[in-house]
Amino acid sequence: MKFKSAPDSILCMALQDTRGPFGRIAPWVWLVWLVWLFGPMFFFAGSEAARFANWLWPTLLSLPLFLAVYVAAHLCPRSHVAAYALAILAIGIALTPLNPFAQTYLIYACAVAAAWSSPRRSGALVLSLVVAYSAECFYLRFPWESLVNAWILCPIIAGLIITDRIQRRHRADLRLSMDEVRRLAASAERERIGRDLHDLLGHTLSMVALKSELAGRLIDRDPCAAHREMADVARVAREALSQVRSAVSGIRAAAMAAELASARLLMEAAGVQMEYWHDPQELPGEVETCLALVLREAVTNIQRHARANRVEVTVIAGAERVVMRVRDDGRGGVKERGNGLTGMRERIEARGGTLAIESPRGRGTSIEVSLPVPATKAQGEAPAQKTISVSIMPLVQRAGGQA
Repeated sequence: MKFKSAPDSILCMALQDTRGPFGRIAPWVWLVWLVWLFGPMFFFAGSEAARFANWLWPTLLSLPLFLAVYVAAHLCPRSHVAAYALAILAIGIALTPLNPFAQTYLIYACAVAAAWSSPRRSGALVLSLVVAYSAECFYLRFPWESLVNAWILCPIIAGLIITDRIQRRHRADLRLSMDEVRRLAASAERERIGRDLHDLLGHTLSMVALKSELAGRLIDRDPCAAHREMADVARVAREALSQVRSAVSGIRAAAMAAELASARLLMEAAGVQMEYWHDPQELPGEVETCLALVLREAVTNIQRHARANRVEVTVIAGAERVVMRVRDDGRGGVKERGNGLTGMRERIEARGGTLAIESPRGRGTSIEVSLPVPATKAQGEAPAQKTISVSIMPLVQRAGGQA
């Protein structure tokens, strides 16, 4: 039988913020504590055993009903969760006269109730559940010690779940803020580029137009003057071209630094501790742009698929080639034709570069990009090797002796 979960269900919300494979099965792993329902088998003797002699069959019959309600509570819309929490409590209240260890159901009911609504409303519902169960225990004249677990464990478990929900909401807000910052930064960059190009080319192109028109008028009456005007047009055009190249180089030079800053925001939003430093250097604009795009794709893949805790990025630029390595300590097992790697490889190979991937399952992924550096005009001396190093916390030592 195939179950479908609502988009805002407890299960879907948990899977959207999973930080490891255990997070996907956690709602079902906690069912192991149902073993406490069979406590009378181990802890009751004498008069207690006689009083609750018929506990086993009602307990076994309650289990399928509880499991159905528990699964439905994790798949239903969040607005319906309170009803399922009350249903679990009702199962516990019905079973308690025959089995005092049915208090286990109260704990599950409180855990479900904690995921219902706002922290205040969820907390009030949890308190109501505990009070209702306590009232039954007093009515049945159970010793007060039997409620110690209810008044200690239920608030602690509910508090942890509510705290986790608050942290998830903060992470979601951080991701939204990061997206907004990126959008505003891109908009501001476009406006700045527009202003710079207008300042650089507006006056120059007006001058070129006027001088060209003047040369056209003088070409019949004074060919020498027309020739001088055309020479001025050529000189102004060359100067404008040089200024545009300088401006574009400055824009492209910021690409890597901006992408590293964006990667840091993305990693922090994903819960990965990160720090980096950037030693600026001049790389050809097309090479740096290619590296920035590859870094963006690699970091996005890490955030979405790797489930990593730490990432390491290193860019080493030499006289003839520049090498970038991106390593993470995630789950590995990356397929070279998946997760956008095909487009990444095509982009790199189009510039004459190479892409190497190592991704043993369970031991992280390492991506190495190597691009040739085109020769510059000033080639008198081979430039000294420079390094841009970006460290996102040192990698923990992996199993098998690999870092």
